[in-house]
Amino acid sequence: MKYIVCSAFAFCLLAMTVQGQAQNALPTPEQVISAYREYKEVGSLSIRVPTVIEVPFNTESIERTDFAVWNQTTGAFEPSFFRQDVAPPLITLSSDTTLLEGTLPNMLDSDERTSAEFRLPEDAQGRLTLTLTSASPVTASSITLLVDDHVALPLTAEIRAVVNGEERIVLASSKLQRSIISFPRTTAQTWTMTLTYGQPLRITELRFNRENATPFIRSLRFLAQPDQTYRIYFNPDRRVSAKVGESGDLASAKDVLPIGGSLPQPNPTYRIADTDGDGVPDVQDNCVSIANPDQQDLNSNGRGDICDDFDQDGIINSKDNCPNLPNRNQKDTDGDHIGDVCDTQESRVTERLPWLPWVGMGGAAAVLVVLVALTLRRSPPPQP
Repeated sequence: MKYIVCSAFAFCLLAMTVQGQAQNALPTPEQVISAYREYKEVGSLSIRVPTVIEVPFNTESIERTDFAVWNQTTGAFEPSFFRQDVAPPLITLSSDTTLLEGTLPNMLDSDERTSAEFRLPEDAQGRLTLTLTSASPVTASSITLLVDDHVALPLTAEIRAVVNGEERIVLASSKLQRSIISFPRTTAQTWTMTLTYGQPLRITELRFNRENATPFIRSLRFLAQPDQTYRIYFNPDRRVSAKVGESGDLASAKDVLPIGGSLPQPNPTYRIADTDGDGVPDVQDNCVSIANPDQQDLNSNGRGDICDDFDQDGIINSKDNCPNLPNRNQKDTDGDHIGDVCDTQESRVTERLPWLPWVGMGGAAAVLVVLVALTLRRSPPPQP
């Protein structure tokens, strides 16, 4: 018995260890690649020794600065370094909505790992007005708004700009479908963006896609090997971590070989982020973490009913045993998954004793079996 107990304990401990390792494991190469929208091919290079090469990305629209360099010869990811030599405009940012976490400069620091989270009202849509003021005029026809992983885009956006001393609407309130918000070409120093949102909002980056920026260099470096081919994946819709080996000093300009860039290709294995697997992309899902393919929203507040909280008791509908009446304690005396506060059948015996009907049916079945047996015993034997 002692041996059995020890073996069971060891098995449980091993299972917990394996489970913990699985949860902390890096995604598979297929999972990494499926997060990227586009790629560039890097074919056979005229090199005889390992060489740091530099691939240009000056003309591509880059939403996120995450890249994945896939060595098609060895079937492994390679370390890389993204180089961007451009001075961002000097912008000050103010907000009319309470910050829950982070700071406003987190949205302007070119670091997609930092964010600013804004308050969401309990019983209404959130509304956020951001005022951006630049030290010199900014000419742009689009703004990139990046949200954190597992966060839906705001519902709508409106953009105003002060042009020649007059405030103008450059984008009327419009439903957001993607991270890049386009509008007619405008030059201004003061811009106002008003967003509405129905779920917790965490913005990681907010940047103008400037048309009057000075020439800049934007490229990717990695160490290439002779007689090997590569594929550079870029523009993911979420953060992913590819397993790579040790990296050399890729930031150094020493012995870097610039090469011409191939045309971007759409990634055929790209799969848009869908955390809850309900078929609705995260950026458009009115309940990102709980599957609700019907997207039902009876009160039209931008939050799907399944993750809304109608009775304002702090428990979302899908977990509330009485979603229409407040009951923070979730008391359920008869264990029927209906909270006492809205259970109208608490006094029924079968409600309090759900096993009682089964006992009755079992007793009836036993009586029937006995009667059949007695009938068979009393039946006269068949005549020869």
